[in-house]
Amino acid sequence: MLKGLVVVESPAKAKTLGTFLGSDYKVIASYGHVRDLLPKSGSVDVKNHYAMVWQVSDKGKTQIAEIKKYLKNTDNLFLATDPDREGEAISWHILNILEEERALNKKNISRVVFHEITKRAVLDAFQNPRQLDSNLVDAYIARRVLDYLVGYSLSPVLWKKLPGAKSAGRVQSVALRLIVDREIEIKLFKSEEYWTVHADFIAKNGQFRASLTHFNGKKLEKLDIKNAEEANNIVDTLSNALYVISNVEKKTVKRNPYAPFTTSSLQQEAVKKLGFSAKNTMRIAQKLYEGIDIDGTMTGLITYMRTDSTAMSNEAIVGIREFVQKKYGDKYLPKTPRIFKTKTKNAQEAHEAIRPTSFDKSPDKIKQFLSDEQMKLYDLIWRRAVASQMENALVDQVSVDVAADDIATFRATGSTMVFDGFLKEYNVEQDKSEEKQLPLLDKDETVSCSKLEPEQHFTQPPARFNEASLVKKLEELGIGRPSTYATIINVIQDRGYVELQKKTFVPQSIGILTTSFLKLFFSKYVQYEFTADMEEDLDKISNGDKDRENVLDEFWHDFHKAIEDSSPLSVSEVMNSVENDIGDVIFQSIPDRKCPLCGSDVHMKIGPYGAFLGCTNYPNCKFTKSIGDNEKVDVSNSTINVGKDPTLDDTIFVKRGPYGYYLEWEKTRDPKDEKKPKRFGLPKCIKSPDRLTIDDVVAILSLPRKIDDDITLNIGRFGPFLRHGKKSYKVTREDFWAITLEEAREIVNEE
Repeated sequence: MLKGLVVVESPAKAKTLGTFLGSDYKVIASYGHVRDLLPKSGSVDVKNHYAMVWQVSDKGKTQIAEIKKYLKNTDNLFLATDPDREGEAISWHILNILEEERALNKKNISRVVFHEITKRAVLDAFQNPRQLDSNLVDAYIARRVLDYLVGYSLSPVLWKKLPGAKSAGRVQSVALRLIVDREIEIKLFKSEEYWTVHADFIAKNGQFRASLTHFNGKKLEKLDIKNAEEANNIVDTLSNALYVISNVEKKTVKRNPYAPFTTSSLQQEAVKKLGFSAKNTMRIAQKLYEGIDIDGTMTGLITYMRTDSTAMSNEAIVGIREFVQKKYGDKYLPKTPRIFKTKTKNAQEAHEAIRPTSFDKSPDKIKQFLSDEQMKLYDLIWRRAVASQMENALVDQVSVDVAADDIATFRATGSTMVFDGFLKEYNVEQDKSEEKQLPLLDKDETVSCSKLEPEQHFTQPPARFNEASLVKKLEELGIGRPSTYATIINVIQDRGYVELQKKTFVPQSIGILTTSFLKLFFSKYVQYEFTADMEEDLDKISNGDKDRENVLDEFWHDFHKAIEDSSPLSVSEVMNSVENDIGDVIFQSIPDRKCPLCGSDVHMKIGPYGAFLGCTNYPNCKFTKSIGDNEKVDVSNSTINVGKDPTLDDTIFVKRGPYGYYLEWEKTRDPKDEKKPKRFGLPKCIKSPDRLTIDDVVAILSLPRKIDDDITLNIGRFGPFLRHGKKSYKVTREDFWAITLEEAREIVNEE
């Protein structure tokens, strides 16, 4: 007879817990959720208290059968899934199914929660079990219903009214709007010219450079000097001026250490410093949390990685302070521990920040047990946690003003690191500002000007979002929660609404059109404030402060009316409205909106490949133009010259046939039929053949390519794929030939 049956989400976690609990306990993995809403219309009955139709997955059926088998040999069932809403929901689903199948007769049911997978934390959790938290389950159900109602009510409207559009998501659509709004801002940005004036001075103790800050009694703003003429006039006016040091200001500035990582800050830092995607970061962190084999013992190395809290336990703080004192001495240790307050609203789903579970396991000590990616992320988490309890860094800053005949003022600043403090451990090179030292200067000292130099500048548009800045913005606005950021980013890419180009998000035409449609006809539901308020309502359900059904009623009443109001809309009405909304962007290449061939009006149209610009004089005039400079073109009646095949010295063209795009060589013949040219079918994931370079084509033709000793990239009947051992993994990205080892590992290591 077993002392207990323990259910967790993943086999890795199961293996680690098994080593702590021993053979008296059986630990089984559910492999995530065992069931979900039936993926069809009608799975939520809005007229019957939002009753839901659940469907157990094939994998779920297998695992439930396994649970029932071992449950016969014990009186105790422990639900040990993750300590957040999703973890609570997985336990609820399992318990619900077992109750329906009458498998819980007189069994003791316990919910155990721990935020780190260490022997002490796990055994302590089993000594202090609790009941399932109905509030957390209610919040999960409410979120699932909301997402379902939006997806299955709004998506059909999109498909009918905006041909070519994909599905809509409650949170994903708002994230897409962020990216699209930024792109429109960039497209419509008008660059302005401005100038600055700099001076090189010679003092008795050395030379320094300063910038003009005031002229003729006025403080100069960024755009005040508008052109070369104004800048040169200033230079001429000051060419014979007397220059005197009018002010010297010295101060010591403290730099405080960063708080330990939350999910959001970890994803942002991993993107910026390690080049990891948000999705890959969470995959690696999950493994570090669930356990790494260290000398034959499965060991959880970090606390739970889905959290918006910056707090750390007293035990962890004591461990860090002991480590700092031993390694760096009292000089680097504050007299009292640092306490960080979480700035994120409603931070409540996990009790601690992301930190190492033991400060005896420094990265150097366990490096041999970690993969390269695991080591990089663990090292980042380790250093951030340790640095959070170290002394401030101290920087001496000096500001010097130079007066020119009471007409103008120049300013120079310099800094010197006095004490590196926490920078000794975390980000010494990246965060330590480049020091610019000034010579010793005295007030009222006369200096000579060796050079006056005007410099031209142009204002720059805002930068596109990358993964780090998008996660930061979502967190600032209160959109989504720690466990959802990576999923949000993946969904908008998978649907083809955005592409990641040079590590920044570029919205595709269908993403721009979809966002415009939603802003015009479902404005309330893509507003940042509304989506953030919904997240707050879900948090209130979690805390027991709001009723689940009341929240759903409030949402569904107005949303259902908006769906019904959209019914009379025709496709042409929608297209005209969207064209009026974003015409300044889509007609940038045709500002007068006139056909360059016949002079007729040009309007937005919908074709088999999505939206495009077309002449109203069709079929007499067949002028068309794709929307945006990053979209695919229809080459059904034309060819694209890619370049010369370096091996055959023959020109390669892209053409379109009845089965899609293909490559065709100009002179080289098909070895099986000399009457036909050599051809090569392009995978359907290549949606922009006009952007292929000859280097891309050579890379495609060179497949299969060995990415690592155990991973090979190739093209098969159903498109590009990775071969890892005996398994194949589909690759969906358009530039599949450029996939890196890190990206390949991310694909093959996904559960």
